[in-house]
Amino acid sequence: MTQTATAPANAEKRYTVHRSDLPLSCPLPSMALWNSHPRVYLAIEDAPDKEVQCPYCGSHFVLAD
Repeated sequence: MTQTATAPANAEKRYTVHRSDLPLSCPLPSMALWNSHPRVYLAIEDAPDKEVQCPYCGSHFVLAD
């Protein structure tokens, strides 16, 4: 049985993520996808400053470690 995501999708505009969260997608797996945009994978580990922005909703993700 899979766990149902209950966090609201894209409730914040800045998220700190860790290597254990990779591969990074927006919305995050813990977010309910039904009320958001299609899932998009973001290559944060390849970004020069380890920061990326979602092209759909504009959420900003920062890789902490």
